[in-house]
Parts: sequence; structure tokens; C-alpha cells
Amino acid sequence: MQNWKRQIPTIMTSQELLDRAYARASKSQVNGSVPFDTVKKTNIAKITAIGDMTVVTLNKYVKAFPKMEKEDDFFNELVDVIIGKEKLKRALLNVAWGAEKCADLQKMYLSRVRREPNIDGVAKATKQFYGRFSSIIYRIEPELKLLQDAREKLKELPTVDLQVQTVVIAGYPNVGKSRLVERISTAKPAVAAYPFTTKGIVVGHYKSGWRTFQVIDTPGLLDRELEERNAIELQAILALKHLADLIVFILDPSETCGYPMDRQLALLESVKRNFEGIPFIEIENKADLDNMVPPTGRPRISAATGAGVDDLVKDIEARFKEMRMADMDKLPA
Repeated sequence: MQNWKRQIPTIMTSQELLDRAYARASKSQVNGSVPFDTVKKTNIAKITAIGDMTVVTLNKYVKAFPKMEKEDDFFNELVDVIIGKEKLKRALLNVAWGAEKCADLQKMYLSRVRREPNIDGVAKATKQFYGRFSSIIYRIEPELKLLQDAREKLKELPTVDLQVQTVVIAGYPNVGKSRLVERISTAKPAVAAYPFTTKGIVVGHYKSGWRTFQVIDTPGLLDRELEERNAIELQAILALKHLADLIVFILDPSETCGYPMDRQLALLESVKRNFEGIPFIEIENKADLDNMVPPTGRPRISAATGAGVDDLVKDIEARFKEMRMADMDKLPA
């Protein structure tokens, strides 16, 4: 996935665009052979400055946004979830239309001003240009606002390396996913004792020898149909769908997460059905609590104290090694 944090410039409002362009134009002054020539050349310079600056800026906005290439399905779908892919495309098309119309208007009025035979005609034509140019820029104000909002949301997207082996941590809200990710990786997700504290996908990394592994903290999943899920949950679904080489599913048998074990187990089975073919590690968290249910045979950890976490990491590394060996066996001799 490309990193858009630095690529997209701040999107100005219509008024900010016009203020900047008109301020630049106000500094234009070209001396001619006679007063009329000076007025004509100065107004031509103003129209040129306004048009050039605005058209370049609008086109820069359009080119800076991601093209949502087909092969990067995770990014495409994530943009669709948090922004709306079609809505973003329409906004970019309308801003590109604005740039094209501004360029056409600039060309038209430059030609007209050059043909005007007197100062009054030059002034009238220039005034008309200002009015019509401003009208176009104000017309795309909703699109500019949408692009600025999209820019802020894109800045928050994680930078994901699709070539690195990735473990996705999944489970109900408040079962300890963020705490575990924070303990085993470089990620520093916000952790709090209430559901839905993770508001988006968080990406961290950890090293084992010379290898780097990717760890992804997903928002809490709830056991309901896909069309009923909110945008936060859909981000978790996308992470599971596109990024996971291995899923660590966390259960909370203490039920202090606020969800009974039967619902947690139902979600586990639902995730297994929907992501068949992706290896799973099932673990139970909060082993430090006194009200734990009798042993179930699953490994138990405490993300809060670190108990059992080293063994979990070794299991993850062993699974990844098995995958690499299996991939090597598939290579032609």
C-alpha cells in the first residue's frame, strides 16, 4: 500500500483559492509603450496569473489522490468503507472539470482582452473574467470540502506491507486485542476498559532474528451479518480478508469483556467459516483473573501481565516458518 500521509497537499476552500490567486494578480504590473498598452498588458498578466495558479493547484489535487489500482484490493475496499470510493471519484472528476473550465475561461478572456480597442473594454472584459472565474470555483466548493475530509481520513490509514507475513488479532471488543498487540509489537494502540476502543486498524511490527513480522490490531468484531456491521467492524473484516496469513482469535472466558462465551464461540465459528484456508490460533486471555472458567484445552495468556505471551509468539513464528517451508516446496526444482 502506498503511503498518502505526505503526498496529498492541504485542500483549500474556494475562497482560499480565489484569495490566493487574486492576491498574486494584484501584484502584476507590466509597463507598456503608452498608458493604454500598460493597462492591457497588466490585465493580461492578471488573468494569466489567476488562471495559471488555480488550474495548476486544482490539477495537483486531482493527481495527488490515489488512483485505487485494482490489484490493491485491501486499499480499495478500505477507502470505500471510510470515504466512499464512488463519492471520491465523483469529487475528483468535478474538480478536474473545474480546472478544465477555468483554463478555457482564461484562454477565452485573454483573447478578448487582446482584441479590446480601449481601456473601458479591457476593464469590462477583465471584470467579467473575475466574475465567471469565481463562479466556477464556488461551484466546486462541496467537492473541495469532500477532498479535504478524504485527505484527513487517508492520513489516518495504516501503512501496510503486503509482502510481509502478517498476523491479525481478532475477537470481540474488550477481550484484550490491543493490549496483546502493544505487548508483542511496535504498535501503540489506545487501550481502555470499554468496548470499541480501537477505532481503526493499527499496524505494528516485531523482529525475530533478521525477519520482520507484521501485527495488526483490528476493531472488535460483533457476531452479526456483514450488511449490519458498521464502518469500524468492516475495517476488521477487510484486514482478515486481505492481510491475514495467520489469525489469532482471542476469547475472554472471564466474560469481563461484556460478552458471554457462547457468543464469543459463535463468532469464532463464523470467522472460521468465512475465512476458510487461513490458519487459526485460538487463545484465552485474562488468565490473571480469579474467576476463570475451568480449563478448555486452549492456551491461556494474560496480555496485561505478559504471562504466556512468549509461548504464543513462539507458536506464531513456528506457524510462519511452516508456511515458508510449504511455499518453498511448491517452487519448481
